Amino acid sequence: MLHPGIQNFCMLYRLLLLPLFLLHTYQGNKHWTVSTSSQSATADSGHLRAIRLAKEAKIFCQKNKLDTGICLLIDMSLPPGTNRFFIMECSNNRIAASGLVAHGYGNSTALQPGFSNISGSHSTSLGRYKTGTAYMGRFGLAYKLHGLDSTNSNAYSRNVVLHAHPCIPDTPVLPETICMSQGCPTVSPAFLATLKNYFDQCNAGLLLWIYH
Repeated sequence: MLHPGIQNFCMLYRLLLLPLFLLHTYQGNKHWTVSTSSQSATADSGHLRAIRLAKEAKIFCQKNKLDTGICLLIDMSLPPGTNRFFIMECSNNRIAASGLVAHGYGNSTALQPGFSNISGSHSTSLGRYKTGTAYMGRFGLAYKLHGLDSTNSNAYSRNVVLHAHPCIPDTPVLPETICMSQGCPTVSPAFLATLKNYFDQCNAGLLLWIYH
């Protein structure tokens, strides 16, 4: 049996740690061991894939009356600590900017996202979205998202939105990972400010495409 003083200390220690275990909305920051050359190769492959998909994205935007100048691509096959959110200029297939983005913690680890369209899953949903109304929410400025595919059709009712959170760094952190979300594509405050500049210039909804 522990000494009463030690027992009290242990109880206080557990009480102090309890809020950390309850804060499951944003989790992560595990270590990812990868060489510098592998990091560079991974980033290059992500860029090339985004450039290839931008052509397909522009055609989709034309058919669905979305803005054809800019599209937003999120490559969930890339490591969380690298830039996997790309702002694409569809007219010239150029990456205008890129940033970190969180995946949902449901059915996932900090290193590997899992995907679901089920309400309450807290998972990222793959597919194409139309960006909707801007509003001030729990985490400040946010944008509604409308799922356009069967894999993300419940996005609006699940309150999956594009927003920022301070736990997302402004620059890549590989070999570290980043925190996770409740299913929202969550970016850094600085990157959301960059995105806002593009939203403010658009007359129609933007295509946001999350793929793996």
